[in-house]
Amino acid sequence: MQQVQQDLLSALTAALEAVSPGSGNKAKFETPKVASHGDWAVTAAMQLAKPLGRNPRELGEQLRTSLLASEAGQRWLLAIEVAGPGFLNLRLKPEAKQQVVREVLQAGAQFGVHAKHGQKLLVEFVSANPTGPLHVGHGRQAALGDAICNLFDTQGWSVHREFYYNDAGVQIQTLATSTQCRANGLKPDDTGWPENAYNGDYIADIAKDFLAKATVTADDREFTASGDVNDLANIRDFAVAYLRREQDLDLKAFDVKFDHYYLESSLYTDGRVERAVASLQASGHTYEQDGALWLRSTEFGDDKDRVMRKSDGSYTYFVPDVAYHLAKWERGFTKVINIQGTDHHGTIARVRAGVQAASVQQGLHIPQGYPDYVLHTMVRVMRGGEEVKISKRAGSYVTLRDLIEWTSKDAVRFFLLSRKADTEYVFDVDLARAKNNENPVYYVQYAHARIWSILNTWQTQSQQALHELLNVDLTPLDSAPAQALMMLLSRYPQMLAQACADLAPHDVTFYLRDLAATYHSYYDAERILVDDVSTRDARVALVRATAMVLSNGLALLGVNAPQSM
Repeated sequence: MQQVQQDLLSALTAALEAVSPGSGNKAKFETPKVASHGDWAVTAAMQLAKPLGRNPRELGEQLRTSLLASEAGQRWLLAIEVAGPGFLNLRLKPEAKQQVVREVLQAGAQFGVHAKHGQKLLVEFVSANPTGPLHVGHGRQAALGDAICNLFDTQGWSVHREFYYNDAGVQIQTLATSTQCRANGLKPDDTGWPENAYNGDYIADIAKDFLAKATVTADDREFTASGDVNDLANIRDFAVAYLRREQDLDLKAFDVKFDHYYLESSLYTDGRVERAVASLQASGHTYEQDGALWLRSTEFGDDKDRVMRKSDGSYTYFVPDVAYHLAKWERGFTKVINIQGTDHHGTIARVRAGVQAASVQQGLHIPQGYPDYVLHTMVRVMRGGEEVKISKRAGSYVTLRDLIEWTSKDAVRFFLLSRKADTEYVFDVDLARAKNNENPVYYVQYAHARIWSILNTWQTQSQQALHELLNVDLTPLDSAPAQALMMLLSRYPQMLAQACADLAPHDVTFYLRDLAATYHSYYDAERILVDDVSTRDARVALVRATAMVLSNGLALLGVNAPQSM
């Protein structure tokens, strides 16, 4: 149906140009809010009526006549109705809707995917400092980041996944001293146990392996413990490597991979922070006050100016963030998206202000609003009707590994993506384990498996391969349930494009649930494997296309599409 839409858009553009030269850019099809109103709607008549001084319904009638008379209209349109103040409601012929079946079967996994256009995107997500196991909030970040990367990949971007973390600083030092205390035989609540120490059982595991002089290997580092409890620097480096490995194991279980790990400390050792500060000072947007260096971030839309360098000479935490984003731009990433918790909301304006000030001074031409942000709320976990707040392993929160072990990777991924990122989400463990239609991931996966049961039976009965469905006559697909399913399949490419533009992978979960429901309704309305061969094969082609789109959408979310359940 992509060709159908293109043909009719060209006809609509020509009709609009005939009415008012230059108005062809208003050619657009919308989906009616009420399905019975038609397959597509056009609102251009109402947009043009006032500037042209014309009655919108009369203008709508003129567009209707022009569209129906066009070659594309005669080929693909069943009827056009002018409704309300000037809406055009288009009804497509069955053969127009049937085109999507062949398009899906031909494109396969590439249905709705655009060719690469050469632009580079960097998505930074998870970015957890190695001080403990990944919690469910990190899981939400991982699911969001990976799905957003997959969405941009469908739209032709060259996508780079990056994990940014700090291997120095106060938190890392606390990790080292906590591990040292455990190695010395202390445990939480013992006399001498530091008040700010990390209390989870994972600290004892690190200490045990440190004393055993173990070697740990993470994706971006490897380290061997000395076993010397007095060597705090060695303990620190071993603990960081140990927890980085644990993060890798969690992410592997979640099927998330990164292209690069970027150390905050490297921004200092490479001189990027000092160069960024010098650039900001040269820009004229800084000033000294009370022994501190300030950025005039209000000149770039912030609500107040921000301290860059404190009176003790140390930098505030947004300064390395500015240096980091300048580095992203210099590495060729014209678009950058950061997935972070809502507690980072206050840093957005100051980071963008710093980037803009440095950009102007250096002539980098970084666009305003760089970088983009997706902020997510934390996740509450319910199990057995009660909220779960503590993990024995972590000591104070539910880990991502806990959630995967209690349910499954597929359930965690789908559930964490099923709401807008900035809305609070309650993860119901019992629902995620349920094998019924109330469980959304089960519902969608079951639709896919149900189709494959039919496909396997069809192959046995017909002695044909699935690729032979490309040559099937689709004319029998003229019923209302079949046409409703085909129209929904045709909206998949547009849904991908809009979800990408809105940074909204939850739209994919909504679409998949609608597609599964529409398929189940079709299955209930029409028997697929009927005696008439032409009808049977046409219906099998339709459900094969449905299975392909279900599989494609689930893959985008990082969820499996089982062929049996």
